[in-house]
Amino acid sequence: MSRVVTDASNVQVIYEDNHLLIINKRIGDIVQGDKTNDPPLSEIIKLYLKKKYDKPGAVFLGVIHRLDRPTSGVVIFSKTSKALARMNQLFLEKKIEKTYWTLVKNNPPKQKDTLTHWLKKNQKTNTTKVYPKEVTGSKKAILHYKVVFKLQNYTLLEIKLETGRSHQIRSQLSYIGCPIKGDLKYGFNRSNPDGGIHLHAKAVKFIHPVSKTQISISATPPKDVLWDECLKKY
Repeated sequence: MSRVVTDASNVQVIYEDNHLLIINKRIGDIVQGDKTNDPPLSEIIKLYLKKKYDKPGAVFLGVIHRLDRPTSGVVIFSKTSKALARMNQLFLEKKIEKTYWTLVKNNPPKQKDTLTHWLKKNQKTNTTKVYPKEVTGSKKAILHYKVVFKLQNYTLLEIKLETGRSHQIRSQLSYIGCPIKGDLKYGFNRSNPDGGIHLHAKAVKFIHPVSKTQISISATPPKDVLWDECLKKY
């Protein structure tokens, strides 16, 4: 059972209406509870909503998708059951466009490419193994990358996902020889001081499930020398 949440002051809300709430997740935050029992974002945001709107009793919050703990960026939550059902359907139909930024040490083989692999999750080690062809228990994974520009020691890639598999970006980039900066689990040689990795959910675009207007949201990467350099060059 997670520890009781008493503080919601660090929630960085970047969009909110009657149906949706979108935040810029910090490195280290978990979206839903896990075996660490650390307070998940879902409970922290419930407290945020309870305090902001002076709500008595339980607060509804729907978790639509997740980001890995060491990553940062856009996470969408629903404030109503109607929005939750419709957003889940949009994800299912691949009608939500997500864009990621990541910094890798080695240059990828091509300036832009589509990576298609088969991924298999190991629950015991919480890692994902990549296969060039389908194997028993594997799931097809597709991502598109392009080189944005090169820094002195790293390369900034823009990633668009076609599928949303566990550790997909991390494992697929590692498989082509481009582990993400700080990602010890997938082959980078040293960790980042903050325990995170240089993978950021930069933007999301979709048609609002209720109002039917286009929503286009961007999240600023964490304060960091390399991310700051990227923002200056972008």
